[in-house]
Amino acid sequence: MNFKRADRVGELILAEMSDILLKVIKDPRLHAVTITAVKMTDDLRNARIYFVEMGKDELNEEIQSALSKAKGFVRRELGHRLQLRLVPDIVFVHDKSFGYGNRIEKLLAEIAKQEEVND
Repeated sequence: MNFKRADRVGELILAEMSDILLKVIKDPRLHAVTITAVKMTDDLRNARIYFVEMGKDELNEEIQSALSKAKGFVRRELGHRLQLRLVPDIVFVHDKSFGYGNRIEKLLAEIAKQEEVND
């Protein structure tokens, strides 16, 4: 199988970002954040890092601002950990697919309850 280099670097950044959030960053607002995906451009200059706050479907502006403030530190930490010629520019994006999945799960549970009542 052929994998694009951007995908492999994205997976590396995903693993390192999880470790950085868990062990290195001291901001208590970011301890409930989970990195769900990293999308890299083909030239490896930009990375979109998708995140969710566990237990919440909506974007918390406080979390978004904390991630924005930590962006420089995260880039520097990634530069130390990864063996890349150029550290990509980082953009944090709230992952809406988890909220969408939770909504579908609730709707399916409601349908199941209605079917039990009708039977």
